[in-house]
Amino acid sequence: QVQLVESGGGLVQAGGSLRLSCKVSGRISSGKTLAWYRRPPGKERELVANIVEDGNAFYPNSMKGRITISRDRVKNTVELQMSSLQPEDTGVYYCAVLGGPEEYWGQGTQVTVSS
Repeated sequence: QVQLVESGGGLVQAGGSLRLSCKVSGRISSGKTLAWYRRPPGKERELVANIVEDGNAFYPNSMKGRITISRDRVKNTVELQMSSLQPEDTGVYYCAVLGGPEEYWGQGTQVTVSS
């Protein structure tokens, strides 16, 4: 059974930075995509970044230059470094393991950016 636990969220002022971490427990089969999503207040869930097996990362245009996703295979974590945060970055951030019939999601961590 795969379990994901996010940490690192909190309150930050506009222009600040945060680093989120997702601890992955359990065995993940090959070919999976590790991803961070977020759900802003009153909005749909949206992709923040993902990283595939070979280490290639994808960022939506709105995130490029401000966000870096990385994977630590030794610690079994997926990290999300965010900078130049703005109030519109506020939301619950979720870690996910995707690909194939099985998907796994964490409970989320709240990020609040004050103006």
